[in-house]
Amino acid sequence: QVQLVESGGGLVQVGGSLRLSCAASGRTFSTYAMGWFRQAPGKEREFLASMNWSGSRTTYADSVKGRFTISRDNAKNTVHLQMNSLKPDDTAVYSCAARAYSGSYYDTNPGEGYTYWGQGTQVTVSS
Repeated sequence: QVQLVESGGGLVQVGGSLRLSCAASGRTFSTYAMGWFRQAPGKEREFLASMNWSGSRTTYADSVKGRFTISRDNAKNTVHLQMNSLKPDDTAVYSCAARAYSGSYYDTNPGEGYTYWGQGTQVTVSS
């Protein structure tokens, strides 16, 4: 089992940057694919980025491609989301998630199959 705790959210001005962190418990963290999601009030949860267990494969949603970067440190059981050029539309609760499954299906559906979720951290972008 994996427990996930996000940190690094807060209030930032338009055009600013934030770096979110997700700390994972459990010895098997390095075997999980990791993803970042967000949910704004009144909207469905949105997939943002994923990284496979080794860090060799990343996928991004079009809405954040070129602005957000996912990374992981398996030695420290952490995954990060570097967010640059933030916009008011980026305001949401951001959550990390862990997925045990791998395979071609998840390569083409990177937002599916996550078993463990953190509670989320609020990001507010002010104009």
